[in-house]
Amino acid sequence: MGSAEQYIEGRLAERRANGAYRTLKPGSTLIDFCSNDYLGFSRSAILKEKINEEITNSGHILNGSTGSRLISGNLAYTENLEQEIADMFKSEAALLFNSGYDANLGLLSSLPQRGDTIITDELIHASVIDGARLSHANRYTFKHNDLTSLEAKLQHAKGNCYVVIESIYSMDGDTPPIIELLTLTEKYDAHLIVDEAHAVGLHKTGLVTELKLEKRIFARVVTFGKALGCHGAIILGSNLLREYLVNFARPFIYTTAAPFHQLASIKMACRLLQVAGTEIAALQNNVSLFKEKLHLSTAYSLINSESAIQCLLLKSNGAAVKTAGHLQNNGLDVRAILSPTVAQGSERIRICLHSFNTANEITLLTNTINNLITNNLIT
Repeated sequence: MGSAEQYIEGRLAERRANGAYRTLKPGSTLIDFCSNDYLGFSRSAILKEKINEEITNSGHILNGSTGSRLISGNLAYTENLEQEIADMFKSEAALLFNSGYDANLGLLSSLPQRGDTIITDELIHASVIDGARLSHANRYTFKHNDLTSLEAKLQHAKGNCYVVIESIYSMDGDTPPIIELLTLTEKYDAHLIVDEAHAVGLHKTGLVTELKLEKRIFARVVTFGKALGCHGAIILGSNLLREYLVNFARPFIYTTAAPFHQLASIKMACRLLQVAGTEIAALQNNVSLFKEKLHLSTAYSLINSESAIQCLLLKSNGAAVKTAGHLQNNGLDVRAILSPTVAQGSERIRICLHSFNTANEITLLTNTINNLITNNLIT
């Protein structure tokens, strides 16, 4: 075995020993409490019908986009869609990316330069971390949702400063004090970037528009693969930012554009979201029902969250894996979130609630967790 293979085998063995080894699994037939399909759009017959109608009514279209948008892959349809989404989210302009990861990578790797500063919440998504690393800017993190910690970092910022947060955190499900964070960044002439991936849906077009802060936020990232049930992402901001990204964001410049089917899916999902009051209300009711029926002992706690993401802290990979296994054996698709994805000691099961989960399904989930705790089966 060569040195590269020895290195690979050693790292994998380390993961197995730590209980953090990952494997791919096929689609589940269990009750869905793990996907990001918060409003059920990915399974929506109405959305599927609207997408098919849009494609049929658009005449002859190619199977693929044929190239990057700067060469052969751009369409008037794409640019019209970007403006429609910008208007929907009360933004001056917008630019589509092939995924949320690409969007954050493109924004954070191209905008801050050497000598500038990026400050992120310590629980920010990996895509932001990776983009920041590529920027060569000075990088700092502040304690989760902690204004005092952020101000201490802002006081040492150099060059153009960008502060990056999520409006609902993907692994905790909690919401930061956005207004206070924004006021603090403005005090130091820093620019706030908000990833709205998990807020759009439960909060319709996100927390930024709900709080009427869109004119004060430098940029927003919205993804379509979660509550909107399709795929792709968009960066919302000024016309000037859009022009800059077209010229300097490498994940935009050097990738094949999204095919027409994806664009049509995004368009129809965004339009469906605007009339999704019933689904949003059902999701909110299910979050309340889950919290009402879950009875935890003092040894266990949920992370404070009013979102669709509810996390039961278990504090070890072994306990998280064991608990997830118990739930799956009872027909419930709940997944363990392990270190190093989350910090060691904060391992958990992450429960995602949806508009389509029934009261009986949620009761089965909470009763199963309550029984595991009562019978001391989580260790």
